[in-house]
Amino acid sequence: MKKIKQCMLGITLACSVSAVQASEFINVLTGGTSGVYYPLGVAISQLYDKNIPNAKVQVQATRASVENLTLLERGRGEIGFALADSVEDAWLGVEEAGFKKPLSKLRAIGSTYSNYIQIVARADSGISSLEDLKGKRVSVGAPRSGTELNARAIFKAADLSYDDFARTEYLSFSESVELMKNRQLDATLQSAGLGMAAFRDLASHAPVVFIAIPNELVAKIDSDAYRTSVIPAGTYTGQDEDVATVAISNLLITHQGVSEETAYQMAKQVFENLPALRNAHSVADSITAEGAVQGLPLPLHPGAKRYYQEQNLIE
Repeated sequence: MKKIKQCMLGITLACSVSAVQASEFINVLTGGTSGVYYPLGVAISQLYDKNIPNAKVQVQATRASVENLTLLERGRGEIGFALADSVEDAWLGVEEAGFKKPLSKLRAIGSTYSNYIQIVARADSGISSLEDLKGKRVSVGAPRSGTELNARAIFKAADLSYDDFARTEYLSFSESVELMKNRQLDATLQSAGLGMAAFRDLASHAPVVFIAIPNELVAKIDSDAYRTSVIPAGTYTGQDEDVATVAISNLLITHQGVSEETAYQMAKQVFENLPALRNAHSVADSITAEGAVQGLPLPLHPGAKRYYQEQNLIE
């Protein structure tokens, strides 16, 4: 009887180990809770939790693009959002962007919506162009974040540097807006989806102006990730005309250590359940499966590739 009990115990333990091994842990890397990545990441996590068998899913708020890419390379996340230019820099190992060597384990799940470089200034600051930022107090996003890398690229093309500003702050959307409300900051550059809550709040609190980024300036940026676009009139209170700007795709990124089946499911559940993402945030209105495979600066994960092949979106 004792041997039978020991045998049964061994079987129970073996089954428990198998159950643990069968569990699929998926950590979704997002951004700050006041941005767009976070609500979309929560929606994606709910889809995975519901539709991927044995998945154990969590959402992690981060400093967004650069941190997400670094964490994915280290295997400390399974999927995360990142701006296309940051992904390009990570894949190539651009040290100036914070990547001392190429992050060669990264793989793409697909492209989603676009970020727009949005430069907003208090109307009473006297700023109406990029040139007017000289001598002003400017926030450029968190240090080495995707937004701050965007700021470096835009200001370099405009022959500006942080030294030209009276003060340079490295702050998030919400922190920048609070300082602008209190007249402690003149302007901020942020990279986000259109109609972001922090800027809507600012525009309803005090008169602001959105600063144009001319098309000819965009052509000077040495990256295919940047393309000309506009902030449509009426996006924010008091913004009555289109404002020329830059758009950059946001990508969903994974790494080569994620299994083919899991990556397949991660792509499938996102692009076959887009209404759930649209309910989470309006920027998801522009996400399509057809657009998911366009302009990727690194290879697709084999699992994601299989999904798009099944949909006849790629060969």
